[in-house]
Amino acid sequence: MSHLEKYINVDKENSLDPLIKMALIHYQFESIHPFYDGNGRTGRILNVLYLVLKGLLDIPVLYLSRYIVKNKDAYYTFLQKVRDEGAWDQWVLFMLDAVEHTSIQTLHIVRSIALAMQEYKHRIRSKHKFYSQDLINNLFFHPYTKIEFVMSDIKVSRITATKYLDLLYQDGLLKKEKLGRSNYYINVALYDILTTLE
Repeated sequence: MSHLEKYINVDKENSLDPLIKMALIHYQFESIHPFYDGNGRTGRILNVLYLVLKGLLDIPVLYLSRYIVKNKDAYYTFLQKVRDEGAWDQWVLFMLDAVEHTSIQTLHIVRSIALAMQEYKHRIRSKHKFYSQDLINNLFFHPYTKIEFVMSDIKVSRITATKYLDLLYQDGLLKKEKLGRSNYYINVALYDILTTLE
């Protein structure tokens, strides 16, 4: 593990592209298998954190886990081929495909969310006097909101927050679900974007 840590943090010894080095780091971590449980999740998190460390991502938004889990048969086959045959090319290409596919998907998600925010902004502004950017931010911070979140974010009373959310529910922008004693207001557009990923 100490050798891997040094390899991650020292770049003087080689001039590999950071994406290729990420694939090598991931393979090494999975081969060391340092923990009793959680090695897969930790290894996938290391990928993204390494890309942040190298300045290829500003924040860790690249969700490589979805691609790896979806293609886990190929993932394990290529891992084993490195062990058995030294087939590094296939492994690195698999990981580069994961980055490319996930990057394209992430850009699509970000653009879809931006368009949904604009649509909500125009629909709320055209129909309700209570429109504010703070309200839009609240509705898109998570796929759902609650009365208490709106009260805190836009500084209104409980009655007012409830009224606003119920009007947005009636407009079809939110879906209302009761769990226990609380009402959750699900952002329909954001929920659809996040749950219809390929």
